[in-house]
This record gives sequence, structure tokens and C-alpha cells, in this order.
Amino acid sequence: MFGRILTSLLTERPDRLPQPDAQRALAALLVRLARADEHYDEGERGRIDRILARRYNLSPFEAVTIRADAEEMEAEAPDTVRFTRALKDAVPYEDRMGLMEALWSVALADDARDPREDAMIRVTADLLGISDKDRAIARQNVEKSKT
Repeated sequence: MFGRILTSLLTERPDRLPQPDAQRALAALLVRLARADEHYDEGERGRIDRILARRYNLSPFEAVTIRADAEEMEAEAPDTVRFTRALKDAVPYEDRMGLMEALWSVALADDARDPREDAMIRVTADLLGISDKDRAIARQNVEKSKT
């Protein structure tokens, strides 16, 4: 299964991913973001697990399993474009704001903004077709929910 997803993502024009594979693509994107500042810790892993569990109605065990698979997939994928293309095809535009909030939630898990994470979110938003305004609104929504 993991090989099939990665093979699909590595093709020049990946096919639309079925829902379980789109979950893994999101998880891999979240892992890539968490690793962007070269500090990937338990807090970020826990945040990713909670996002996956809540977004896809998964048990904690299922979320951890998907995240663990995504860690491997992220390490082998050559670029972020593959994940965002798969997600853009799998997630209707009106639901992509939730993707942005998930990204910001992981980026802000350590209560610090890192320029590498900010840059990755900016690029990811562009690839997902999310405006700068909506990207900022997603960040503000996450910051408000933490208070």
C-alpha cells in the first residue's frame, strides 16, 4: 500500500488519490512541515495525531499508524508539490481552509514561528490555491483557538 501511494505521488501527473491515501498525503505534508525547522518532537507528533484523528474520525491508534507511515513516505518523497497536488485534487476548495489550519496548528505547536515553516506554509498555500488573506485568516483562527 505504501509503495502504491508513493509510486502514485512520484509520477509526473499523479492520479487522484482515494480517501485513505489522501489522509496519508496530508499526514506526510504535516510531517514535512514539522521537520522544516529541523526540530521534530513529541509535541508536533501528538499534534499531527490529533489533527488526523479529528479530521478523519480515527482512533488514536489509527492516527499514530497513519502518521508513522507518513514519516516514511515524507522521507522518500522528492518534493512537497506531490503532496499538495494530491490534496488539491482530493479536497474541495471550500474544505482547504481546514488544511491551512492544520498546517498552522502544527507550525505553532511549539509556540514559536520559524521562518522555514512560514515559508513552507506560504508555498503550500499557493500550491493549494489558497489566497494570502485566507492563509492569514487560518493562522489567526489557530492562534485564537490556543488562547
